[in-house]
This record gives sequence, structure tokens and C-alpha cells, in this order.
Amino acid sequence: MAVSVLLRPNAPAVGTEICHLDDIDEVGARGFSFGQGPESFDFFVVRHGGGIEGYVNDCPHTGGPLDWKPDQFLNVNKSLILCATHGALFRIEDGACIAGPCPGARLTPVPLEVRDGAILVGEVEA
Repeated sequence: MAVSVLLRPNAPAVGTEICHLDDIDEVGARGFSFGQGPESFDFFVVRHGGGIEGYVNDCPHTGGPLDWKPDQFLNVNKSLILCATHGALFRIEDGACIAGPCPGARLTPVPLEVRDGAILVGEVEA
């Protein structure tokens, strides 16, 4: 799945700087959009436990965005990703749905890397 994500219209190229690590709370998330309209590439970055994860902002159950307010991707205690539409919960580390109407489904990962404090689009792992 990760191979095709960077081939979508308006997906940022490998090496594109997304933001700086310090632009996201130590345990927090932030959304990003490349392009406009129905062809925009919308994703978010979660910072947690000293690492980062990136996912397409698209619920595998509804096909809609996970956040109802900008940058609100996490549950109250910031331990899981929350779909605001129907309450599905996803593990931060692998995007797997662990509660809600889509058990076993996964969020689509966006490869990221940190270089000199900047978050960049990473290489797709083979």
C-alpha cells in the first residue's frame, strides 16, 4: 500500500520538507495538504515516544477525513488516533484499527524521516 501512496495526484515527492519536528507537540499531531479540491493529498503526522508516524487522512471505514477540527487526530489521552466521524480508534505505531466499525483495517502510511530536525517525506520501504 505504501508504494502507491506517493504516486497519488499531488502527493509530495520524496525529500519534500513537511515541517520541523518542533512544529508538532511532543505528543501531538498535525495535518497537511498538498494540492486543492478533490485531488488534494491530505495526510497527518503524529509525534509520539520520540518518533513520528505519517498517515493519509482517510478513514478506511467511511472514506472521509479523520479530524473534525484541524489537527485533532488523537483521543483525549493522546494514546490513539481517533476518527471523529464514528469513534474508531487506531494504534499510532502501525495505524491498525483496534476499536470501532473497522477492526483489522489500517490507515494508509506515509513514509517519513527526520533529518536535522526537519520532517521529510521518506523513501518507500521495500
